[in-house]
Amino acid sequence: MTASAPLICPSILASDFAKLGAEVAAIEAAGADWVHVDVMDGHFVPNITIGPDVVKALRPHAKIPFDVHLMIAPVDPFLEAFRAAGADYMSVHPESGPHLHRTLRRIRELGAKPGVVLNPATPVEIVHEVMEEVDLVLVMSVNPGFGGQSFISSQLRKIERIRAMLDKAGSKAVLQVDGGVNVDTAKRCVEAGATALVAGTAVFKGGPGVYADNIRALKGA
Repeated sequence: MTASAPLICPSILASDFAKLGAEVAAIEAAGADWVHVDVMDGHFVPNITIGPDVVKALRPHAKIPFDVHLMIAPVDPFLEAFRAAGADYMSVHPESGPHLHRTLRRIRELGAKPGVVLNPATPVEIVHEVMEEVDLVLVMSVNPGFGGQSFISSQLRKIERIRAMLDKAGSKAVLQVDGGVNVDTAKRCVEAGATALVAGTAVFKGGPGVYADNIRALKGA
């Protein structure tokens, strides 16, 4: 179990897309630690969201890190554009390109912090192979593509295994969980070893007036 409150990374996929700039500013003011940006291409996952131009437009609205989850394939041709747009973290899937190690190194060369993402069926052994290259390990507790899905409880065992792997190696990588995160599942994720939580509906439900309360509830989980 982690000793401190988890980082809360609201996913703007659940925000009001007609007011994205205001939403980003509002979650920062409410105490969010990172802004989580879900980039989907309609090919790697069955949904289409936003590209680098939107990230660039949003970047001036908050000073906290932009955590960009790239659900696109091939991913390599777009790394420079998202870094130039203001991505601080860029997380990629092993399945989104032929050379994961090279992709992670390229992200670091560009000046961003690299992350690796594990879908529910992606084996944890991949973390062993790239542990020295990543600052973030993201465990998907739903199959990626859409917000509002139910938490897959079997991923708690995966979180525990990765926590043990990171601790054994002395890695300081952030262990993040995304998918079906609410106050109940947040507590279970933190107990399993997560240090950061991506939450969409659990943050944005109720509108800007309650964002701070929602974030505090997740941190207290």
